[in-house]
Amino acid sequence: MKNRIFNTCLILAVVVILAVFAVYVRVGATADAVVVLRTSGMTCGSCIAKVNKALQAETGVAATEVDLEGGWVIAGYDSKQVAPEKLAQKVAATGFGSTVQMVLTPEQFKKLAGRDIGQQAGGSGCCGAKGCGAN
Repeated sequence: MKNRIFNTCLILAVVVILAVFAVYVRVGATADAVVVLRTSGMTCGSCIAKVNKALQAETGVAATEVDLEGGWVIAGYDSKQVAPEKLAQKVAATGFGSTVQMVLTPEQFKKLAGRDIGQQAGGSGCCGAKGCGAN
């Protein structure tokens, strides 16, 4: 009888722990749309980090990219969870001007860019492709 009570309590404790962990685990979003935002005022790698952090904190965003030199922010997102205008507002809230330039499907983006969203081609940012301190 003691073993049965012990086993029941143990199973119950495991279920509770798994339930608590499930609440804290963020299920990764899948991108069914890609928004291209025209963004102004970004000047360095810190700006890139700020924009990426703001967008990735938004529910439904699967991937982000920032083209500092071109002034573009690209985000793959779940259109059932977030609207492209809200993503532009998130970027604007970080202190940069941002408007929706276009919305594409992931397939259209791949056709235009030659790669999937989130797979940036080469290094970029304030230090260039060779990295900081390179000659």
